[in-house]
Amino acid sequence: MAVSTMDTESARTPQPTAALTQGGHSLLPAGALSPVLGARRKHYVCGSVAAFTNIMLTFPLQKVLFRQQLHGVLATEAVRQLQRDGLRNLYRGLLPPLLQKSTTVAIMFGLYEDFSRVLLDRADGSGVPELVTRSFAAALAGTAEAILTPFERVQTLLQDHRHHGRFNNTVHTFRTLLTEYGVRECYRGLVPILLRNGPSNVFFFGLRGPIKEQLPDASSRAGHMVNDFVCGGLLGAALGIMFYPLNVVKSRAQSRVGGAFQPCREVLLTVWRERGGSMAMLFRGAHLNYHRSLLSWGIINATYELLLKFMKEGD
Repeated sequence: MAVSTMDTESARTPQPTAALTQGGHSLLPAGALSPVLGARRKHYVCGSVAAFTNIMLTFPLQKVLFRQQLHGVLATEAVRQLQRDGLRNLYRGLLPPLLQKSTTVAIMFGLYEDFSRVLLDRADGSGVPELVTRSFAAALAGTAEAILTPFERVQTLLQDHRHHGRFNNTVHTFRTLLTEYGVRECYRGLVPILLRNGPSNVFFFGLRGPIKEQLPDASSRAGHMVNDFVCGGLLGAALGIMFYPLNVVKSRAQSRVGGAFQPCREVLLTVWRERGGSMAMLFRGAHLNYHRSLLSWGIINATYELLLKFMKEGD
């Protein structure tokens, strides 16, 4: 089923009618974006607020999952580690994911809409299927999100109890990395993030419409919100399992400070050997990641669509 049939507010956003230039310095004629600038901004705002809401609600769960990914321990041991760290450290490392996720989800939804408009206009009459065009737009948006890798980097260091004595807070961690190691150190773990973001965006935007269409028809705002939560949550949970090994590689790579940058394959093989060549050990924490992703992406998708409806009603 083509993505163009998505039963979401974002899919029903009016498309700009201005044509792209063929060989000029700009993709669109001067002034073509101004009539739709307000409409485009809505997707960024709704995505950012949705991510902010999700992080505030699910951060402790994410911290338990991170300990499992990094150390390969059971959930009960990860919880005991957090208990030993104390309540004052429970939300330690909150600022980086709050800033990073609020921005990346805004980029994810906003750039997807922007890239889709530009590429669909560009491909008009070319015979390229809309599904292909929108999938490319989703991949581009996911790739663009990776520019904020330093926030994930700092979050990893602040959540790793082995670095509690070295890094005090977000600002101190950034300053230490930049002054002692340089900008490149802030982008350690970039490759697994790129491998994760692009494909996961393609699946998310390509499937959330068709999945919602298979759910019972909703006649109320609450019903639509439940459907948005279910389709977002199911997609997030499935993609969380699919890309879980990449997140394990990312966590391991980013927990290191200084030294050579190891290729993804080498990091994965190291983790594989340390965990006895066991697939179950490699996926340790995946069940918690499934439930966290189910909750997180349910919240994000439902909040995003609800806010988008409110903003459109206010026009």
